[in-house]
Amino acid sequence: MHPTPTVRRRIIAATVTTAVTALIMGTGTVTATAASAVSAVPVATAAPVERSGPSGHAGPYARLGPVAELSARRLATADLVAAAKWGTDSPIDDPAREQQVLDTVARLATELGADPAATVRIFRDQIEANKDVQRALHRRWDADASQAPTERPDLAEVRAEINRLNDGIVRAIAGSARDRTAPYCGVVLLTSAARVGREMSLDAVHMTALARSLNSVCEPEALPRGLSGTGDGR
Repeated sequence: MHPTPTVRRRIIAATVTTAVTALIMGTGTVTATAASAVSAVPVATAAPVERSGPSGHAGPYARLGPVAELSARRLATADLVAAAKWGTDSPIDDPAREQQVLDTVARLATELGADPAATVRIFRDQIEANKDVQRALHRRWDADASQAPTERPDLAEVRAEINRLNDGIVRAIAGSARDRTAPYCGVVLLTSAARVGREMSLDAVHMTALARSLNSVCEPEALPRGLSGTGDGR
């Protein structure tokens, strides 16, 4: 019996998560202040590793790198969202807001000629990863009030920044459609995630969340042949 696409996707996710964890574990911490600084950088300035291949044409790092970079910057906003909700009645889970995000990215993907279903699948991971960080921070602040934020960010402003990053991520997904089904997808995505993890000094919580946010970027077709059991990666 050959693995189903869902099973293959889970194998890819587990492989990438383990590798990212090994590469960027324990390199520092991300604070709400740092997250604010990172999210303030214009989307257009994201500069992935190896922007071109030997022939001078844009290579897979130039196309997949922004997916990892913008995902990490989106994840950094989780610190701000957590701080905005801390000490209020606002729940971490917000189904209405989440559906709004998914509907918006699906429409943009369609406009760009990208696969809306794949885009929504990737953004479900993005949303869950963001909530993972929020929950972890709230637990940390519950346990040690001295680490809790002393200022509450404007949630509307934070969400406006998230919307801007969402737009960039959808465009990066649309621009890397071919690469996301290629055998090298996992390696390139892993390398890009590890680099941005080091640059942003992600701690274990944020590193694990980054891996989760990228779980569905590589399509099942990108699974290494040795893991598929079919000899052709399918």
